[in-house]
Amino acid sequence: MEIKKIAILGAGTMGQGIAWALALASKEVVLYDIKQEFCDRAIGTISKSLAKAEEKGKVTAGTKDAVISRIQGTGNFEDVADVDFVIECVFENMDVKKEVYTKLDKMLRPEVVIATNTSSLSITEIAAITERPSQVIGMHFFNPANVMKLVEVIPAVQTSEETIETVMELSKAIGKTPVKVKEGPGFVVNRILLPGMNEAAFILYEGLAAAEDIDTAMKLGAGWPMGPLTLCDLVGVDIALAVCNTLYNETGDPKYRPAPPFKQLVRAGWLGMKTGKGFFEYKK
Repeated sequence: MEIKKIAILGAGTMGQGIAWALALASKEVVLYDIKQEFCDRAIGTISKSLAKAEEKGKVTAGTKDAVISRIQGTGNFEDVADVDFVIECVFENMDVKKEVYTKLDKMLRPEVVIATNTSSLSITEIAAITERPSQVIGMHFFNPANVMKLVEVIPAVQTSEETIETVMELSKAIGKTPVKVKEGPGFVVNRILLPGMNEAAFILYEGLAAAEDIDTAMKLGAGWPMGPLTLCDLVGVDIALAVCNTLYNETGDPKYRPAPPFKQLVRAGWLGMKTGKGFFEYKK
């Protein structure tokens, strides 16, 4: 089946970036969130970013209008009923995801694949509550999704080879590089990256170095393109905390125990770049 129309569930940072990447690759996108204003805000951000890129000559003239014309924002869940493929980017909570997947089962055509962008939750558990477990798979994009080339493709134990091939080909069709990963807590990138961000937060908590100096040390001493605390602010401190908790709960390994600053910042509502403040402050 040719995939022309794709639904993105969740108009947050990841949903916005994925919608942008898909529309740029000439896919028709239905961007859903519980409120229309969330979708309008995401589309507005894409529009402004592309307008600036056009002004600077980074993209060809007309790119903004072409991309935006392919994205339909909606607060009506029924609008996803006729899509060819679904990418789910809702909040990293299993109960929330199960509720969404139960609704999807009832409205989608039987052959439609549902891909979750979860960064840490069990895809096998998600697949088990659907009526189409062989067509549920992990499709993990990285922030910013319109720029980053990697997509981790993670089959559940129930996922069919046909579904895996469909997602591998779709990833390539939108200009990404898919890497097939066996299901496991954190998959590949987060399994390696989160302990680094977490340890940086512990170093800050212990007073061994200032936040700016920790990031400078890793950029100049380890060749990181950005420091671990800045990266955490980009990902979202709440996301980093959730992934650390999942890794810790799934493995029981104390190396994944979240650093106190993660919890403190989340409790304060300082989630990083998306709120204007995290380990550092940002102009909104």
